[in-house]
Amino acid sequence: MSLLATMAKTYGKDRASREKLERIQRKRLRALVAYARKNSPFYGELYRGLGADWTLGDLPPVTKPELMARFDDVVTDRAITMARVRDFTRDIDNVGRMLDGKYLVFQTSGSTGHPAVVLYDKVAIDAASAVAAFRTFARQEDFKRFMAHGKKTAGVFADHGFYLACGMSRYLQLQMPGKQTKITVDVNGPEAEIVKALNDFQPAMLSGYPSNLALLADYAGLHIHPDVVITGGERLTDAVRRKLSDRFDCYVQTHYSCTEGGELACECAEGHLHINEDWVILEAVDREGRPVAPGVQSDRVFITNLSNFIQPFIRYELTDRVVVHEEACPCGRTTRWLEIEGRTDDILTFSGGVRLAPMSLYKVLEEVPSLRRFQLVQRAADRVELRVLSDEPEAAFAAAKGALETFFESKELQVAILPSDLPPSPDPISGKFKHVYRAKD
Repeated sequence: MSLLATMAKTYGKDRASREKLERIQRKRLRALVAYARKNSPFYGELYRGLGADWTLGDLPPVTKPELMARFDDVVTDRAITMARVRDFTRDIDNVGRMLDGKYLVFQTSGSTGHPAVVLYDKVAIDAASAVAAFRTFARQEDFKRFMAHGKKTAGVFADHGFYLACGMSRYLQLQMPGKQTKITVDVNGPEAEIVKALNDFQPAMLSGYPSNLALLADYAGLHIHPDVVITGGERLTDAVRRKLSDRFDCYVQTHYSCTEGGELACECAEGHLHINEDWVILEAVDREGRPVAPGVQSDRVFITNLSNFIQPFIRYELTDRVVVHEEACPCGRTTRWLEIEGRTDDILTFSGGVRLAPMSLYKVLEEVPSLRRFQLVQRAADRVELRVLSDEPEAAFAAAKGALETFFESKELQVAILPSDLPPSPDPISGKFKHVYRAKD
């Protein structure tokens, strides 16, 4: 299926009747499951006892550790192995390039402490492009200004790995080498370099993590005038939304995505996150995996990516807590919409008033391969406590400490990094888990 065909299949489906959306989901789900059973040893085994008249609830849920442990058996192309993927990702120049000319390779940020390797085939790439083309903008007036100003997009993300944002950006750049309409600015770079890159480029769209953009808004030398700001990766609070809107004098919106599922939900002008139900099935469930009623907060979600046939994610568990709404939205979209709890990590302030966004620190630590899970707790302006979970905790702590020290030195900070006898733990009262936060005591 070509990109044009995928776009035709996507256009207007967020305003289709509920009956039509459900037919599309059933047809695509059955095609995906049939393909997975035939071509993936993992799913062939998992669905061995599945009858002919199965429903979505008959399919066993799967988890990230489970799929990563069986990666070679999960993928549907027998020529692809984890060893080959690891070898491919050792060369940073392969970001945005296709393995075997067929598959984009991404690595997740590991928000639950377990990073994943995710492949996108042509159908998944085209579906992501189609959704982006038709549903990225909450308001038409912002889209028109963006187009009039050359579609120039600047993403403020980690610019050194196989993450979805920078990987897709570079993929598109490589497809159109003569046009520079997209740049990625490294969030961990010096402030002066970030400011210069953005001032020189003058983006029509600015995107990034809310916490990073909140810090960016305080840069006095930054003189850009985007038509829209689009955040992702963390929860966009009302306070940060207002701050960004005031600073850049434009509309600010967000979206809900993950590498495994793609663009799960896009925001409309009413501020509702509409699920892209033609390309994803999202189930809000309780701790036992049972569906929760509309309007009730879930304990987690199961997602099924209907576009990814190389590495099927079918009833894949995410730890996000959401509330799904079925009531009609004034914007005219017929898809269900949701509220998401999202990440709530803290911006840390160090000696001299230097502030660091949590995602910057998060990106440093997730690069330490021996870490299964981590937590960074700030105890004072010049002291942090590092909690690690690893099969080799002493070696993992040493590697993580070295990576943090290098990062702090680049910011001209002297910060003591202390070990902890405690494992990474959720808040005992709220139950929420933060990777990076300020201690209250």
